[in-house]
Amino acid sequence: MARPFSSSSPISIIFVILLLSIKTISSSRGSPEEAATAFFIFGDSIVDPGNNNYIETTPEKKANYHPYGRNGFFDKPTGRFTDGRVIVDFIAEYAKLPIIPPFLRPSASFINGANFGSAGAGILPETNQGLVIDLQTQLKQFDEVRSNLTGELGDEKARELISQAVYFMSIGSNDYMIGYMLNPKMREAYLPEEFVGMVIGNLSQSIQALYDKGARKFCFLSLCPLGCLPALRAANPKADGGCFEDISALASAHNNALAAVLTSLAHIFKGFKYANTDFYSWLNERIHNPSKYGFEDGVNACCGTGPYRGVFSCGKTKEGSDYQVCESPEDYVWWDAFHASERIHEQVAKLLWSDPPSSVGPYNVEKLFFGEEKLRIADVVDEGDGLGDFGSTA
Repeated sequence: MARPFSSSSPISIIFVILLLSIKTISSSRGSPEEAATAFFIFGDSIVDPGNNNYIETTPEKKANYHPYGRNGFFDKPTGRFTDGRVIVDFIAEYAKLPIIPPFLRPSASFINGANFGSAGAGILPETNQGLVIDLQTQLKQFDEVRSNLTGELGDEKARELISQAVYFMSIGSNDYMIGYMLNPKMREAYLPEEFVGMVIGNLSQSIQALYDKGARKFCFLSLCPLGCLPALRAANPKADGGCFEDISALASAHNNALAAVLTSLAHIFKGFKYANTDFYSWLNERIHNPSKYGFEDGVNACCGTGPYRGVFSCGKTKEGSDYQVCESPEDYVWWDAFHASERIHEQVAKLLWSDPPSSVGPYNVEKLFFGEEKLRIADVVDEGDGLGDFGSTA
């Protein structure tokens, strides 16, 4: 059982980075001579690029079969849970990076970053335990990449790459849908607010762990209104066609708690910069006012069966013996019972990239990649701190 985070635990900043050369870069785009800023991604099915293709798991936690990927951007289904690309694919494009490879892809190069996302993963290791790559395991995989980069680039250049990289985190939905709402023992053991506190506490510890390893620039995708997913709308005990508000309330509480934690961390951790999102409101707007954003349907999934196509049967390898798929996924907010269409991924990526601080703050993702100047040495080195062993995975 993951232990609840203790707010009285001392927050220690034990890992520091020495940058021997600081370069200024353009606020719009880096010069061709400069190395690109790397991109490291942690999360669940929103960002999974196909890591689950390489693990033993259940069929519903894989998407490497038709009709996934049907829009043809990729030659074949990759394991992404949508009809094409996901948010981080678009962000990589805007950052002038290639698509970031899944960590588990054999012989992949991670000089531009790595994607550790795993469909079904949670912040708590108990969530879908044994079937997914949970957040703590993803952090261990990052340690492997960090050590390999040190061997490939040398200590100094690897330190700089790690400190200048952007770290994207999109995780937590499965903890509430699977780990809590579908887990009577958890609901008996914890009140909703206590469970949110435990999830946020463990996420906070993971953020600190990345910071201690050299990470400084973060982007967090908050949770969407989970009760409006077609699968959850269909499961709403009120059966009134509305969203399952009890689950959406958990997502909202999580988002509020995360926002408060990030504000605190920005005061505690020198050089800590982040973009936080109001994904809940963004998606809620598109669900309830689809035509305003170029969609025709904000309620039903494009692929699936049953009410709202909320039975997770897309591709016939999941529950149910059949499924329907719409002609134009770009007209739908939802691709399948749990996942958004590529068009939603693209719209959200654009908001993350360039919206003002009132919407994405205190930094947007463009500023994290192409800020006016790289982190100052004072942002990553405190007087009196030891350098430690950069290649260590501790």
